[in-house]
Amino acid sequence: MIIDLIKSRRAVFPAQYNDKPIDRKDIEKILEAARWAPTHRKTEPWRFKVLTGASRESLGYFLSAKYRETEPRPKEIKAKKILEKTQQSAVIIAICMQRDPEESVPEWEEIAATAMAVQNMWLCCTSMRIGAYWSSPSLIRFMDEFFPLAEGEKCLGFFYMGYYDEEPEPGVRSPVEEKTVWLN
Repeated sequence: MIIDLIKSRRAVFPAQYNDKPIDRKDIEKILEAARWAPTHRKTEPWRFKVLTGASRESLGYFLSAKYRETEPRPKEIKAKKILEKTQQSAVIIAICMQRDPEESVPEWEEIAATAMAVQNMWLCCTSMRIGAYWSSPSLIRFMDEFFPLAEGEKCLGFFYMGYYDEEPEPGVRSPVEEKTVWLN
């Protein structure tokens, strides 16, 4: 059942990934799942930039250097961790959102639609036993220096992916009753 898949979705971090590559056809299947996210007025605002191989490693060097350049007191251990995350991942997908030029819907709806596309990707990864994690570091504001962004497009984060060996910790959530008010 879909509820079981939803309950089993977890953030699996790059340090937990093994060296097994992810086939392009599997990446395409994950992106296809994103395509079916809800989208108000059919703006389909999600945009993805898939980084594998050398481009993935270049991203790590770029982010690590940009961190050192922009942080008032950069910590070498953090710069190293930024680089390691990209090296430990089989694939990194830059999550971007293209603003509707007509602004036919509020921006928050396009961000929400993009987030729903990522949730579809994450659920697809879970069903395929591929670990995934969405990170939105402050460094995303510099991504137009790394790859071209169209006018009105912005990077919302990175979707790190990789196969893993150890099962993620079970999820814990507080009861929905604590967050629900019934109005009759």
